[in-house]
Amino acid sequence: MTDASPPHPVIILVEPQLAENIGMTARAMGNFGLDALRIVAPKGGWPMKGVRETASNATHVLDGARIFATVAEALGDLHYVLATTARERGQMKRVFGPDEGMAEAAGRLSAGERVGILFGRERVGLSNDEVSLADAIVTFPVDPDHASLNLAQSVLLVAYEWRRAAGRAVLPFLGAMRTGPAPREALISLFESLEADLDAAGYYPPSKRDGMIRNMRDMFHRMAMTEQDVRSFRGALRALTRRPPEE
Repeated sequence: MTDASPPHPVIILVEPQLAENIGMTARAMGNFGLDALRIVAPKGGWPMKGVRETASNATHVLDGARIFATVAEALGDLHYVLATTARERGQMKRVFGPDEGMAEAAGRLSAGERVGILFGRERVGLSNDEVSLADAIVTFPVDPDHASLNLAQSVLLVAYEWRRAAGRAVLPFLGAMRTGPAPREALISLFESLEADLDAAGYYPPSKRDGMIRNMRDMFHRMAMTEQDVRSFRGALRALTRRPPEE
């Protein structure tokens, strides 16, 4: 199910060839709350055999997909278009990373503009003429020795950054602490117990004792201990001090 707000960009695939790539694109869109898919001249016609099998729970994206004969027709009602490409095209356009590009898109969508993101063919991407129809370019900071991205991977990266830019990137769950932060009184009591036990065991060299105590206390502070942490450490210390002496 998609978000009721904010408004979403349109994902436009140009002449995709493989059904599984379109299905995985739909899945990537569904992951991040996008549902507007346009497909330009899909190879083999539409719907493609096997396209739904890789869409997981995002078949609603495929069901709502709009098919166009040309890129110009697919862009006709849009106000702002970003073209994705891995290659420098020699065109006088702004070039964004996906984070900057989606921030631009989110701002324009919030202002009431219709925004589209253009993705090219699996093997050769977009033509220069197709890129020329866009307002700006989005490219990815990939390793230049491995610059080729799968079509659905490209859509996934853009969809993720759009969700972040739109303020919708809320984690589905958070790690919860069983107890709150330990009060200072409990920490100091733990320090004193530990230090007394270490003194009894002859751990500290006399000339270094004060510095070692401070360093160990700092170590515990960096742990940001909870009340449960302190109780656990105190229980462990008690168990160690109750241990019978070795024969």
